[in-house]
Amino acid sequence: MALSTADLPTLYTLLTNALSPDENLRKPAEATLSACESRPGFCSCLLEIIAAKDLETQNNTRWLASVYFKNSINRYWRQRRDSLGISSSEKPYLRKKLLELIREENLQIAVQMAVLVSKIARFDYPKEWPELFSILVQQLQSADILTTHRVYMVLHRTLKELSTKRLTADQRNFAEITSQLFDYAWHHWRSDVQTILQEFSATVQSSIGTVFSVERQQTLQLTCERWLLCLKTLQRMIVSGFQSDAKNIQEVPPVKEVCPSLLQAVQSLLQYRSVFHEGHNFHPFIVKACLKLMKVLIAIQNAHPYSFSSQYVLPPILEFCYKKITDPEVYVVSFDRFLIQCMILFKSVLECKEYKSSNTGRVVGDTVITLEQAKNNIAREAEDVLKLLMVSERVVLLCNVLIRRYFIFTSTDLEEWDEDPEGFHHEQDMIQWIEKLRPCAEALYLTLFENYRQILAPVVVDILKEAMGNCPAAEVDITPRMLLKEAAYGAVGVSHYELSNYLSFKAWFEGALLPELHNTHSNGHIIHRRVALILGQWVSEIKGEIRKPVYCALLGLLQDKDLAVKLASCRSLCSLMEDVQFYEEDFVEYVPACLDMCFETMQNVQEFDSKVQILNLISVIIDRLGEKILPCADKLMQFFPQVWDESSGESLLRIQVILAVQNFVVALGRQSPMAYNMLLPILQFSTDINSPDELNLLEDGVLLWEATLNHAPSMVPQLLDLFPNLIAIMEKSFEHLPVAMKIIECYILLGGVNFLHLHSAGVAKVLDAVVGNVNDKGMLSTLPVIEILVQCFPGDAPPLLGGILQKLIIVFIGGGDESNPSKAAIRASAGAILARLLVQNSSYFAHLTTQSSVSTLLQHAGMKVDQNILLCLVDAWLDKVDNVTIIPRKAYALALCILLTLREPQILEKLDQIISVCTSILMCDIDLNGSEESSYEGLHSIENNEDVVSSAAEETKEFRKRQVKSSDPIKNMSLAHVLKENLQACASLHGDAAFNAAMSRLHPTVLGQLQEFLKT
Repeated sequence: MALSTADLPTLYTLLTNALSPDENLRKPAEATLSACESRPGFCSCLLEIIAAKDLETQNNTRWLASVYFKNSINRYWRQRRDSLGISSSEKPYLRKKLLELIREENLQIAVQMAVLVSKIARFDYPKEWPELFSILVQQLQSADILTTHRVYMVLHRTLKELSTKRLTADQRNFAEITSQLFDYAWHHWRSDVQTILQEFSATVQSSIGTVFSVERQQTLQLTCERWLLCLKTLQRMIVSGFQSDAKNIQEVPPVKEVCPSLLQAVQSLLQYRSVFHEGHNFHPFIVKACLKLMKVLIAIQNAHPYSFSSQYVLPPILEFCYKKITDPEVYVVSFDRFLIQCMILFKSVLECKEYKSSNTGRVVGDTVITLEQAKNNIAREAEDVLKLLMVSERVVLLCNVLIRRYFIFTSTDLEEWDEDPEGFHHEQDMIQWIEKLRPCAEALYLTLFENYRQILAPVVVDILKEAMGNCPAAEVDITPRMLLKEAAYGAVGVSHYELSNYLSFKAWFEGALLPELHNTHSNGHIIHRRVALILGQWVSEIKGEIRKPVYCALLGLLQDKDLAVKLASCRSLCSLMEDVQFYEEDFVEYVPACLDMCFETMQNVQEFDSKVQILNLISVIIDRLGEKILPCADKLMQFFPQVWDESSGESLLRIQVILAVQNFVVALGRQSPMAYNMLLPILQFSTDINSPDELNLLEDGVLLWEATLNHAPSMVPQLLDLFPNLIAIMEKSFEHLPVAMKIIECYILLGGVNFLHLHSAGVAKVLDAVVGNVNDKGMLSTLPVIEILVQCFPGDAPPLLGGILQKLIIVFIGGGDESNPSKAAIRASAGAILARLLVQNSSYFAHLTTQSSVSTLLQHAGMKVDQNILLCLVDAWLDKVDNVTIIPRKAYALALCILLTLREPQILEKLDQIISVCTSILMCDIDLNGSEESSYEGLHSIENNEDVVSSAAEETKEFRKRQVKSSDPIKNMSLAHVLKENLQACASLHGDAAFNAAMSRLHPTVLGQLQEFLKT
């Protein structure tokens, strides 16, 4: 039932009650309002409440009405099948009424109204609401400042919303909006900036700063806010209203017109920061305006680099940024956020690929200029501009300023470090370079270095030598000289790739870095942390004999009292161990001490990131050392349970523990059972779907489970008892199917008959649920497990897998899309399983194919079978025999030989094809005891083979798979002998006359080959 004006009092009461702190009033009101959202007329009633003049004192209720209106727009503006929502007849009224209410005096409600217009415009402009922007343009001509302020608020929100639509038609619409609005917005912006500067000038010239009336101050404040909204609107139109000139090299005219004015505005407003100090009414506006102007310039440069490279734009703006960075005024020195924007713009210009020309020339006599050539011409012009601006002296000066001023730790930095070393370390790592001044300076420095390597490399080396000369390693006071040395070290550290040809790391390490570590004074932590970071950054240069001294240095830093130094050395050790030049023989002697220090540091840190960093180092040590970690196994087996227990409730940390334990199990290999007391409780918890951390731990838990089984020398009762967890996991979802199938394969290989007797029902249940209900990738993961069961337990497994084998008959006979490689592989694999079943358990195979349920399944699959199912299988094996590798191919051939004994006369019609298949396999003369692999992993049988002995280093699963392969009945069976026996049986069954007639159809060559094989 639709709502009407008669419901306004009730709706108003509900909104008022929804704001009540009394839950007994609020909850029922919220429920009733939610129920009303989908009713026609709801939004119209809300709009009436928002517009009611007599409710202007009830702004909270009106604001809540606007919020409910916005939510209804999001949910019901588009037509929905399950709700009447907002009708097509109601929408025009809402759109018209909204535009009439733009001049809303309450700011919070005005913001909601602007959002409402933008949301509706996204759905309806231009088809249903073509007049939107023409109405807004008319209102822009109003002399009322509040009206124009609110219009720009609407424009800003609406253009922001529409600019995110990426279809070509939507972008074309946005370009039309830009052409309609740009002149009005640009005129308003210029007019407002003049007004603002005049008013600020009048304020400064006045001997008393508060001579303005309250009304005049409010008007100026509103003008400032409108100017900012207008600036945002202009940015959106310039950036999104024109196609990027990097694509079509078409000049964007507003760039040349707007950017110089933006630069002039920022220059003028920036000066007032020295007048309007913090606490002044207009101080926040000055800060916001200067930052926004710079951000707009950056956005324009990114969107339209070629237009920005104009001599009227790029040179003055880049010069402005250069001066502010290298020689800032007093009122800019402390304005970090502004300096960051200057550095971002400077960096963006230096690394802009559109300003880098290529050396490709033009064909002689070719008068047509291609798009790439035109881009190259503009790039050369931009390069020329940059060459004039960035002469070598200015490049060197900028580099010096960045290192000597912006790389230096401030007193605030040192206080933060002293108060929380751990937090300070992670803040330096995690902070975005655009958020803080020092990281931003480092980013600009690296870009500068990449562009002017030959000029700057000697300069940086000189700064390093100067800093080391002025501040000896024995310096104990935190002086400007020490901080400069730390900054110089930092500059050399971050530019290691560019400086490696200019600085010998070995000489630097032995002559400077190593002596730094001998300074044991508490203030030495400043340089110690930097040395630790350098050793991780210069890892590519740490080679040969220098490695061991570096390891010793980092282990010494791991013992430092300062956590920031410890964590820095921890990270660098990790980098060294992950390097391709790491050799475990060089590090093995340091492992016990390194692990002890890691364990101790783990007890002292508090933050999650610190614990992860330490666990990561331990995990890397285990991974790289492999079996050489064995002497430290006892320590690790005490450490992991302790960390596991302490991280209760911290799933992300427990994931790191699981990953480290997995590496530990792999490293122990055949000796992994020594860790079962530690390992199995972790495994049990992480694979339990009823665990509170199941969502986070299960994926890594099943991988740990697989690793445990892969390296287990034998099956133990505790691992057998764990298998029900896998059944529960698979019953819940197939998300972990590939790993689950590998785990089942491991259980078959390790557990043998004992495993099958204990968990046969569970295995059959899982496989039956999977086959036919997963995608091709899932089927290809599952089929090897089915075949290994048939192969390992030819007597016990087939009756358990009866329903699954019937499904495989349907898959094999049914054919399918042979052009799809995955489906072809599934069909071939299903055929190999059925062939193996026939060879290894022919009695059950005969029982299986005569069951009525098979015919029922064929009918449900839409397959009409007019002949014996066995003959259908013969046709399928003949069809797919060339699509498999040698072991499945031989299984196909053996199955076909056995079926020669069928009493069906049609088998004689296929005799020539069957013999041709068998002779072709025999002619291959391949030694099946060699290394030929099966068509997919895991198709082997399991028998004890005492003659095959594994070395201690072999992975037990792979060893058992080789055992299985060597004793495969398919592999060891004589195809020639089986063919001979079944040909004789076939002749006896069908009579010599019919048999000889069928044999006469053989090609003479095939017949000759057959006679040759039958003699042996």
